This record gives sequence, structure tokens and C-alpha cells, in this order.
Amino acid sequence: MTDFIHEPVLLEEALSALQPTAGRLYVDGTVGGGGHAEAILEASGPGGRLVGFDRDDRAIAAAAKRLARFGDRVTLHRESFSGLAKRLAKVGCDGVLLDLGVSSPQLDEPGRGFSFQAEGPLDMRMDRRQPVTAEQLVNELESDELATIFWELGGERRSRRIARAIVEQRGMQRLETTTQLADTVERTCPRRGARTHPATGVFQALRMAVNDELGQARAGLDAAWSVLKPGGRLAVITFHSGEDRLVKQFSRGLAKPYTVRGEVDVPELRVPRVPLARELNRRAIKPGAAELERNPRSRSAQLRALEKL
Repeated sequence: MTDFIHEPVLLEEALSALQPTAGRLYVDGTVGGGGHAEAILEASGPGGRLVGFDRDDRAIAAAAKRLARFGDRVTLHRESFSGLAKRLAKVGCDGVLLDLGVSSPQLDEPGRGFSFQAEGPLDMRMDRRQPVTAEQLVNELESDELATIFWELGGERRSRRIARAIVEQRGMQRLETTTQLADTVERTCPRRGARTHPATGVFQALRMAVNDELGQARAGLDAAWSVLKPGGRLAVITFHSGEDRLVKQFSRGLAKPYTVRGEVDVPELRVPRVPLARELNRRAIKPGAAELERNPRSRSAQLRALEKL
């Protein structure tokens, strides 16, 4: 079992967006190993406080150890960041950070089943208390259902072919390990010198489906906005185009000086209003060359931030 040590991505950029101030309350909705949280607490000293959330029990344990020196300035909860609404409804907060997606320690531990780099069980649960695993999805969903997951969440263009191969393979032997699944995908779609493994999109899609990552992101954005005080800031780091699109639409919807009737924005039907938010960066912020050199896994990270008016 590896130590839960996770290098925080876009750390300086996130601090610049949140602007932690002494005596105020902040939320790290995906506390992980505590890297972002530690920096927020240092920047908001001596009286700044932080409430951290994470579904992963090992992440909470690692964060508790790393942040122990801050004493009662820190409160940690083992639950999804969507739960921050009920935890902070009465007090509100001055800033929220959401770092979406999977962490390096989760990828690097074979027993979690997130990666095809080493053999492990087809698990992929961030919260190991939940009942649904990747193994269940792979072995129990119909071919069309699997293909939809691979296409919508993994961007896999060969989704139908891969789904049919999985159904055929599980008819002979239940798929229980990461290598069994990866080998099935590679036999169906040979690598032939490609830079990425052909199972990359499949594994990403299954992980996102198991953990309902897009649904959690929607709930987390709403929850964060509901507890943010006027002048407070929300910073969100994404690693997936679907998540970034969700955050972008959420931010721009709040920043518009009007509302619309229905789902289609028809200029003639717009109703003027005072904007509810200010986008702090119109375009997503990405890692610089130095961070990419230091941490190649940060290459797909993007940061968007907004201020509540």
C-alpha cells in the first residue's frame, strides 16, 4: 500500500483565485492528501479555518496527519463535497476549492483498481462504502449501456466494438481484474504504436460512472454556491472536458446580466437582472511549463474561478 501523497496541481493559481485571508472560513471539497488545504491554512493564518471533505477514507487519514499542526482550525468530513451545503448552511464560507477527478495515490495503488498499469481488482470506488464497483458494471450492463458509458465519459470512438468484445469475453469468463479488462480492450483495438493505451478511455469512463463524477460535480457546484458568502470565491480544477464544460456553463450562467425562459437562450425572451457572479478568468487557466515538467499528470488540469456578487 502506497502512502497517500498527492502533489496539488495549479496550487499558486488556486491560491491567487481564492485569496485566503486571516480569520475567514474556507472549504476544500476534495481534500485529498491535504496539499491545497495546507496552503490555504498557511495563507489564512493565524485565524483562518478550513473544512475539508473527501469520500476516500485514506485521503481523510492522510489529510488529518498532514494538517494536524493546525489544530482546531481544521475540520474534516469523510463524505462527498455535495454534503457541504448541510454542513455549512448556517455559517456560510468565504471560499470553496473543488479539485475534481482521481488522485495520483488512487491511481498508483493497484488494489484500488483505477489503473491498468498493474493488476488489481476492478473496483474504482473512491468511497469504498458504496456497493457498485467497476466489476459489476463490466459484467452486468448490456452492450449498449457499456458503449454509451465509454463514448460519453471516455470519448471512445470504438465504444460499440469494445462493448461487444467485453460481453463476449465475460460470456466465457467473468472479468474481475484490471489486466483482464485491459487485455480484452487491447485485443479488440491493438495499440499499433499509439502513444496511449487503447484502454485509457474505457478505464476513465468506468471510473467516472462508478463514482457518478459528473452528477457529483453538478451537486457540488450548487452546494458550494449555496454556502458562499457575498464576495466569496469558488475555484474549480477539472481534468475532463465534460467537467470543464459543466463548470464553464455554471459560471457563465451566474455571470449573465439576464435570465432566460426555458432551455433555449432566445434574445427576445431574456429577462434583465443583476449578475450573480463575476468570472475571475474568462478562459481556463492551465499549468505552466515548470509544473508540467515537475508533474506530467497535471497536463490536463484546468482552473476556473468566480466571485459571488
